[in-house]
Amino acid sequence: MNMVSFAAIFTILTLLAAFRLEVGNDYGNYVTTCHEIFNKGYVVTEPGFNLVVRILYTISGKEDYILMFAFFGAAIVFLFLYAFITMSDSFLWSVFLFMTLGVYFRSFNTVRYYFVLAITLLLLRLVSDVVVQDPKDGSRHISYQRLIFFIILTLVSATFHKSVLVIIPLYLFCRLPLRKWMLLLIGVLAAAGFFLYEPIMELGLKFYPSYIGTEYITRQVSISDYLPAVGRGILVLILSIICYREAVSDRADNKLYMNMNILGIALYCSCYRLPLISRIGYYLMTSHLIFVPNIISSLTGRKKKIVMIAVAVFALIYYVYFLRGAYEVGTRVLPYRSWLFDTADWLDQTDIFDWGVLTPLER
Repeated sequence: MNMVSFAAIFTILTLLAAFRLEVGNDYGNYVTTCHEIFNKGYVVTEPGFNLVVRILYTISGKEDYILMFAFFGAAIVFLFLYAFITMSDSFLWSVFLFMTLGVYFRSFNTVRYYFVLAITLLLLRLVSDVVVQDPKDGSRHISYQRLIFFIILTLVSATFHKSVLVIIPLYLFCRLPLRKWMLLLIGVLAAAGFFLYEPIMELGLKFYPSYIGTEYITRQVSISDYLPAVGRGILVLILSIICYREAVSDRADNKLYMNMNILGIALYCSCYRLPLISRIGYYLMTSHLIFVPNIISSLTGRKKKIVMIAVAVFALIYYVYFLRGAYEVGTRVLPYRSWLFDTADWLDQTDIFDWGVLTPLER
């Protein structure tokens, strides 16, 4: 029954991603990018992604971006579900949060990033187990084999989205036992991120020169833009403190997730003016999909029922909030369109879909 349920969920979510047409804020950009990749033009995307696109287009015999979106849609869904079934104490709760927190629907945007994000969720297992306890004398030592494997997989993932390189220092820092000096260091780094905004921006643009002069750099951003993420992080922090004895104190994985949440909150609050800071924040806070179910599963009795109700209510409220902005530029996962019911012959379609030419009724 578990395998049947897993297969059913995977099939439904994959088909929903594969059948979409012009759903996602950068759908047209990916069509253009893949066209340039196939025709050996200039692109800013990473070599791993470029290679996969060329292979898919070669197999298809044409510029079949529908196949590309289907491939990455299936890969993203599978990796997330596999992480839930192997790392979470409650597959049901993880899938519930995966949907209600909007992570699945946001994967319709920036498929390279969410493909890598799903991989990083699985890499957390390696980070959690990088410290090994000797069964004979109880001593602890670092497993350099796991550490090297983690770094190698991260470097491979960077061939799809190079932003993933930030997880090497961030995840290893969060794996350390939480101490007062760590909180002090996080505070110092947060202050540096707030007051050294311009040097950090210049450094970031050296890694992402394609963003120079774009709306991501020029548009004004305030802390209110990240209030949902910060608020969710604060609530998860409060929950982890309340349930620390039952859920966190004796578990290396949950301690890792708790530290990641603390660092994520500090990052959002101090570096909110930096463009696309949410991409780094997601690397830290997507662990909520596993951390919160682990906390729930560690509780018993009345306390567990109260926490379950509170998490369910908050998740549903968050989902309604997400749906309110699902039509907006930057998300644009609604209205949902599918090439199954589109009047155009998508097999021969080579132009870029432009929502700007649609009438209000068509939109």
